[in-house]
Amino acid sequence: MPENKVYSKTLRLMGNRFTISVVSDEETWAKKQIDVAIAEISRIEKLLTTFSDDSQTNQINQNAGIKPIKVDKEVFELISRSLRISTLTDGAFDITYGSIDKRFWNFDKEMTSLPDAETAKQTVKLINFKNVLLDAENQSVFLKEKGMRIGFGGIGKGYAAEQTKRVLIQNGVKSGIVNAAGDLTTWGNQPNGKPWTIAIADPDTQNTAFSYLNISGVAVATSGSYEKYVMIEGKKYSHTIDPKTGFPVSGIKSVTIICPNAEIADAMATPVTVMGVEAGLSLINQMQQIACIIIDDENNVFTSNNIKIS
Repeated sequence: MPENKVYSKTLRLMGNRFTISVVSDEETWAKKQIDVAIAEISRIEKLLTTFSDDSQTNQINQNAGIKPIKVDKEVFELISRSLRISTLTDGAFDITYGSIDKRFWNFDKEMTSLPDAETAKQTVKLINFKNVLLDAENQSVFLKEKGMRIGFGGIGKGYAAEQTKRVLIQNGVKSGIVNAAGDLTTWGNQPNGKPWTIAIADPDTQNTAFSYLNISGVAVATSGSYEKYVMIEGKKYSHTIDPKTGFPVSGIKSVTIICPNAEIADAMATPVTVMGVEAGLSLINQMQQIACIIIDDENNVFTSNNIKIS
């Protein structure tokens, strides 16, 4: 009887490193499913990218303050869900983040000081999810202010992972992982029948695990300042900008979200970083089927009420 194996492929999609893993006893079939997964991620990338003039995202951005743009149902619904997360997080998650004035935030070695509070506030003046107007009847999206821009950097990878999982399950893939640069979703089990073992990255040491989770049917997303940051007067500032103040976030090294849906996991990791340990955990503890691990700049580990780590 043929033996089940894990077949994987890693490639660059949506500007990130994706690894698609499929469990099967038939190599040709498994590779065909991986090709199906790649096609699905590429399809989503074309819809959501801001690097292509003809993408629906860019059409919305180019017509900011001018006119509403009719979009596919899929894009309309993703924006609608994004706005609900913005409301839930009181604006700590905001797809109009693309409106930020990037001249102030290069996060390179030349950045040696923070701008003053007024200048910082100016950099984020166009960020406001409440100015994204949806018309369900016409399936259109309108950005109220000229110069506003939306982008799916905080939710797109998770959405792509979740959609790809759905397509693979429809095609009969019983077990697998879609890993979108560390935002991943799992289903089924390893060939040996055990759950998948997922490593949570140590925020201080690249390619080293801080902890391991045995999971199946669960998504995990991590947001961390270890990827891109700047040191100013001995203090570490993350590349994540607080949409309200215009200042980079400090105090948290990494946030890991664990829940059944990769889109939600991806979307919740950044706002918890912005909100801080206390407010972030308070929000997660009020939600169902979602858990959180936070590591602060002093290496203290905080977890939501429904998780224990060894």
